[in-house]
Amino acid sequence: MGLIDISKLSKKSGLPASTIRYYEEKKLIKSIGRNGLKRIFDTYVFDQLEFIALGQRAGFSLEEIQSMFTTKGQFEVNRQSLTARANEIAQRVKQLVAIQRCLEHAAKCTAEKHSECPKFQKLLRVAGKYQAREHKTSKAAPVKRD
Repeated sequence: MGLIDISKLSKKSGLPASTIRYYEEKKLIKSIGRNGLKRIFDTYVFDQLEFIALGQRAGFSLEEIQSMFTTKGQFEVNRQSLTARANEIAQRVKQLVAIQRCLEHAAKCTAEKHSECPKFQKLLRVAGKYQAREHKTSKAAPVKRD
């Protein structure tokens, strides 16, 4: 266990000091004291910052991430939440692949007009159906994000 001040933590983590202070304000991390005006952290804060980064990349809100930390700063993940998020990401990946294929087809399509291409028209219909379905679900269950 080592100690690190906020300026060195900022430099080594690549996060602005303002973000580190914000995370402390949100109770995601905790300083262990001060050296003059500088906050001091235990070096295990690097693990916490990496966990926060992973959680954010996975689409968790800061509040959801904060709920995964124990009082001693360790993280305990909710496996059901992770499985649900992994499934959401897998679904999004499928959607992105479909969009990629649509764009690639549109770019390479030999039809004089895209409106005359049956494959492109089919892709447009699928996209329209998905958008309508997504719009209905988003109205039914709004999701709060930080």
